[in-house]
Amino acid sequence: MIAKLTIENLDPAAVLGRRALVRVDFNVPVKDGKVTDETRIRAAMPTIEDLKDRGARIVLLSHLGRPKGGVPEPKYSLKPVQAVLERLLGMPVTFIEDPASPAAVEATRHLPRGAVALVENTRFVKGEETNDAAAAQLFAALGDFYVNDAFGSAHRAHASTEAVAHLLKPAVAGLLMEKELEYLGGALTNPKRPFVAVLGGAKISGKIDVIQNLLPKVDRILIGGAMACTFFRAKGGKTGTSLVEEDRLEMAKQVLAKAGDKLVLPDGGVVAQGLDKPDTRRQVAWNAVPDGWGMYDIDPGTVARFGKIIGDAKTVVWNGPMGVFETPPFDAGTTAVARALADATAKGAITVVGGGDSAAAVEQAGLAAKVSHVSTGGGASLEFLEGKVLPGVAALDDRRP
Repeated sequence: MIAKLTIENLDPAAVLGRRALVRVDFNVPVKDGKVTDETRIRAAMPTIEDLKDRGARIVLLSHLGRPKGGVPEPKYSLKPVQAVLERLLGMPVTFIEDPASPAAVEATRHLPRGAVALVENTRFVKGEETNDAAAAQLFAALGDFYVNDAFGSAHRAHASTEAVAHLLKPAVAGLLMEKELEYLGGALTNPKRPFVAVLGGAKISGKIDVIQNLLPKVDRILIGGAMACTFFRAKGGKTGTSLVEEDRLEMAKQVLAKAGDKLVLPDGGVVAQGLDKPDTRRQVAWNAVPDGWGMYDIDPGTVARFGKIIGDAKTVVWNGPMGVFETPPFDAGTTAVARALADATAKGAITVVGGGDSAAAVEQAGLAAKVSHVSTGGGASLEFLEGKVLPGVAALDDRRP
């Protein structure tokens, strides 16, 4: 794990009565003024409850959506999140509409101990996304110490995730951030073996850095999704209308040569004449996709082979679906991998699902509670697996021996 101070390291006197400025990830789907998926809000509750129980005055910061240029847009307001927080906490939550107003600072200072305030969308503040010092000072005025619990935003150097951590001290990780770093960091730095990575998704270009970073660390990398088709073409296989990155074929050949037996490709796939023609689907070998047909999932033989490798593993990291899982029946391979991870977890393996589509697939299969950890950060977990420094993590105080 990356050794950063967490809220658990804070002396009680450093928390009691002080304003905890907590960056959370409440970038949740909202429809008709209501939150339609509370997963990320619930994920932050342990940190909020811990600080609340210790008598902090809690001020929550989050972005939502992509408003343009620091201009408030009603459809991206965090107001719907306030209602969810009040229900989950069983208490009123103060809503601060304009963090730049003098009234905002006063509102945070007058919060009772254990009370919670939610600040309007950080991206309504000019300079948030450019990591502007003035924006960071505006946010810093709302707290006495800083907690980052937004792993899903930790790969972005924004005013509320990076610059503010240099202004408020201590600057520490929340419980969710700690958990993310523990599982992802543990898998990369000290895995139980065999260590298996399962990578899927559409494009090899989006995962090449992950493959390069993981190759020296893992025992096997299982490849699925459309990105496998670029490898098939690089090996001389027929891929029909499957998604292939023609400009990445040489890169795929280099990876295959470097990886050797560590890189495991599907034996075959499920093809059809189109996503809208599932009744035409059939199984073919990896190198025999007919002209006019596309590969949309891994085949049952590959499911069994991948399942055996995952079942024998002690550590598994999964990022990316095995097929077009959002379009049944081409979700079978992805669902099977989710089940294999759940079975491996039951046998004692550490299993980490790296956010994004993989997290959605595990949730969809009803298996999220049956793996060790489902990351809340798609882009952040991907960059972490690539070996990149996450600015929102690097800015936090180091834990010294």
